[in-house]
Amino acid sequence: MKTKDWKRRKENDRMMKMQKGAYMQGIDKMILKEIPVPKAEGKQVLVKIEYVGICGSDVHYFHHGCCGAYKVDLSEDFMLGHECAGTVVEVGKEVTDLKVGDRVALEPGITCGKCEFCKSGHYNLCPDVVFLATPPVQGCYEQYIAFPEDMCFKLPENMSTLEGCLIEPLSVGFYAANQGEVQTGDTVVILGAGCIGLVTLLACKAHGAGQMIVVDLVDARLEKAKELGATAVINSKEKDVFQEVERLTGGRGGDVVFETAGSAVTIAQTPFLVRRGGTITLVGISAQEEINYNFAQIMDKEASIKSVFRYRNIYPKAISAVASGAIDVKSIVTHEFDLEHIQEAFDEAVNNKTDLVKAVIKVE
Repeated sequence: MKTKDWKRRKENDRMMKMQKGAYMQGIDKMILKEIPVPKAEGKQVLVKIEYVGICGSDVHYFHHGCCGAYKVDLSEDFMLGHECAGTVVEVGKEVTDLKVGDRVALEPGITCGKCEFCKSGHYNLCPDVVFLATPPVQGCYEQYIAFPEDMCFKLPENMSTLEGCLIEPLSVGFYAANQGEVQTGDTVVILGAGCIGLVTLLACKAHGAGQMIVVDLVDARLEKAKELGATAVINSKEKDVFQEVERLTGGRGGDVVFETAGSAVTIAQTPFLVRRGGTITLVGISAQEEINYNFAQIMDKEASIKSVFRYRNIYPKAISAVASGAIDVKSIVTHEFDLEHIQEAFDEAVNNKTDLVKAVIKVE
């Protein structure tokens, strides 16, 4: 072998073993680092990541250093990102169902499989879950990731990996609709028209909800909600939410009220918007842990309060719904950035409240 060919091969080998990863370095700062490419061991597959979404929780960590009770150790670099999809490029020796070339969506939580919650099917409540980008677990804003085969869901031929990365937030919406027990013809009120509010809208529509009222502060998000099937929208900066919901529901209120914004203000509004005997479903996670709440309204109305912690047993159904054309999940994406411009992407996610609904990172 000629010297220059040998050097070229060694350089190629080196490049194959290293990859780029994006990390937050303190508040509001992203950096790119060169890190090793992991190996697929045992029942793992190595996935070349193609798309990763920017979740509201990522933005909370990036801008505030915390999301609810979860806090980033700001003395160390931390990788965000948990909504991802890509192509299998290597399989471990014990892998049986996936092969090189399969395109997959990753469900980002690895559970123990042994506790009472896992064994009863409520694995989202596993106390020992390892969930991407939930401190101290590193996320997936990187080019390659090794992940358990059974948490990688194969995408049908007619689905893109862009749609694949959106299966994670869509699963939150599906689970929210399940928790709220949305029935055919129900009136639902959704507070927040960000990504999670919109996927909740899509899920409620798929469940057969009749009247779907969406509330937000941003016109662009409300326009997107109408595009996706909302029967009415309310800009809470321009109109009184309580009066409008009363008018639209004939004074009855919502059968199911979803809070998806993670705002102390909208969480506190839910008891006043739900009908008597109705259900409140809390989906968004507030940056503050304790919030004032009017439980007298809950008691008077005998309303139920449900909460959503991620999802469980949803991915196959969500993938099927998208593949069949029942849900056009890619329509929620308004902005796309490459990994090299991830700082710009997060700056937009923090500061652009005018027209950014959902941003994704395309990983080259």
